[in-house]
Amino acid sequence: MMARSLRVALEYIEKVKSALGRNGYPSQQSLASDAGISLSTVKSFLTGKAVDYLNFVELSGKLRLDWQDIVYKEPETQPPKPQPTNGEASPFITGAPITQPRHFFGREKELKRLFNLLKRHPLQNAAIIGKKRSGKTSLLHYLKNITTTPAEQLRPTQKSDWLPHPENYRWIFVDLQDARMQSREGLLKYILESLKMQVPTPCDLDHFMDVVSDNLHSPTVILLDEICVGLQRCPELDDCFWESLRSLATNHTGGNLAFVLATSKSLIDLAQNTGRSSPFFNIFSYIAYLEALTEIEARELIVSSPIPFTDEDIEWILTQSCCWPMLLQILCRERLFNLEEGENDDNWCEEGLRQMKPFSDLLDS
Repeated sequence: MMARSLRVALEYIEKVKSALGRNGYPSQQSLASDAGISLSTVKSFLTGKAVDYLNFVELSGKLRLDWQDIVYKEPETQPPKPQPTNGEASPFITGAPITQPRHFFGREKELKRLFNLLKRHPLQNAAIIGKKRSGKTSLLHYLKNITTTPAEQLRPTQKSDWLPHPENYRWIFVDLQDARMQSREGLLKYILESLKMQVPTPCDLDHFMDVVSDNLHSPTVILLDEICVGLQRCPELDDCFWESLRSLATNHTGGNLAFVLATSKSLIDLAQNTGRSSPFFNIFSYIAYLEALTEIEARELIVSSPIPFTDEDIEWILTQSCCWPMLLQILCRERLFNLEEGENDDNWCEEGLRQMKPFSDLLDS
């Protein structure tokens, strides 16, 4: 593997250096002057060292090279994970976040705004606010997965071309309910490992900042789920920690880093109720407030049933759920079970309403 890596690196250096003279640049300095980029950055680019993502693209263009062809990629070291083979996937999912984009419906307005913040440089930060069980975690997973999911695994009309070059993005999903994420060292190690960066010893905040600042050159989005838990239960994630993350996003990564967090409370209330004074919560330029789905979105979810529902059933489900995705999933699940069992009674309605009761706060105005 080391021999292959060396060979690929040498091929890269030969290709970019030979492009200098071919494109009328007699020296490295002439390329730097024409591109408006420092000479040290040009030297790093020509020798295969890491440079800022936008500088890499700019210099590749000046040398008439396809940057996607010359970007150095390490060979995969881990075999792909086997896909589950335990039968057909459930069409209606309740109690667990939706991770497969095919089963996610709606939120088109929020998705458009969120991806608009993430598809341009510098990347901008966003917050998702909604009641418990309103679909915040599922939306985070959808952001992470939709742009790179193969078309054959999506619904026929499902939009996935939200980003111009989705393969360049790195997404890190952080569940702050996970005990491993609730210590400073554990969380920092997880982020570095997800970025395939070297984990320093010790893995403290200073060393973490140095590693990320020096090596983050492609667009990266850190998705922070259950941020309330991180603030309320994790004393190691203090103001100093959050201020450092803010500094990374705003000053040290060339606009290549953004955060998208999910919470059930407003950011101002979140900071006040947890005694935080950190300016981290002031960097979120867009807040998506999750409400019920539109009727069109809700109907799309309902008609995804492998066994069609009657118009009467559909109208009843829409009325009882008020188009909240969690409640839609519950009622659709119960109706589908009823149909699969060949039952013609209305017992599924009673059972569906019973299963909805724990989540009735969604129906409160």
